[in-house]
Amino acid sequence: MAAAGRLCPLLCLALAVGAAALGKQSPVKVLSDGMWRELLQGEWMVEFYAPWCPACQNLQPEWEKFAEWGEDLEVKIAKVDVTEQPGLSGRFIITALPTIYHCKDGEFRRYQGARTKTDFINFISEQEWKSIEPVSSWFGPSSFLMSSMSALFQLSMWIRHCHGYLTEKVGIPVWGSYAVFALATLFSGLILGLIMVFLADCICPSKRHRPPQYPHSSKPLAPESAQLLKKLDEEQEADEEDVSDDEMEGKELSNRSSSPNAVRQRPVTAASTVDKS
Repeated sequence: MAAAGRLCPLLCLALAVGAAALGKQSPVKVLSDGMWRELLQGEWMVEFYAPWCPACQNLQPEWEKFAEWGEDLEVKIAKVDVTEQPGLSGRFIITALPTIYHCKDGEFRRYQGARTKTDFINFISEQEWKSIEPVSSWFGPSSFLMSSMSALFQLSMWIRHCHGYLTEKVGIPVWGSYAVFALATLFSGLILGLIMVFLADCICPSKRHRPPQYPHSSKPLAPESAQLLKKLDEEQEADEEDVSDDEMEGKELSNRSSSPNAVRQRPVTAASTVDKS
């Protein structure tokens, strides 16, 4: 009975500690694709990880301990699961895990130091981040290039989910899923091509479909004026044809006149030679 009486307070204490541990929330904030603009304000330390990564698993205890100092250091500690948030992975071009970024007022720097709680604290308290060159604005998360990369990563994840749905739940074989995506790609390319051709024809129409333009005036002409201009153009074309015909006739006459002279000279020269003899 005495032993049982001693165990009861210990069990109650253990249950109380366990309940407190379960009720205590992690100081690390979890970011998603729709929350990345929060990084543009204030100071942040963000870890990109994957649950299956051994190095990421080893970092988690140190990252949690560092997050407990976030309020004292006036820095927000966050993490991003790249398997669940492909848009953020593409926006920051994550090529290795884990990857840590320091963000302050829209400037992004990649942390490449030791991965311990003390090193993280010194990096913020001693402002060691100032010695690191920030990411170029061309490759910043808010740039057009990285926004396009984020959309591409999200599209790839969506295609992966569709492939899994078609093969696992619908029961389509793998080659059938590939055929569906191939046909969808060809059809979408055809639609985009037709749209581009239509826009190009509207912006730059071909010469056959262009209405006749007269440089004489920018205002629309009356029917009488249009007929008069048409007659003038026809007369001008007729005059040019007459001039070309006259030139051709002149050349033919000159050729005809030159050919008899050559014929006449031949007998004259022959007669002169006879007289001389």
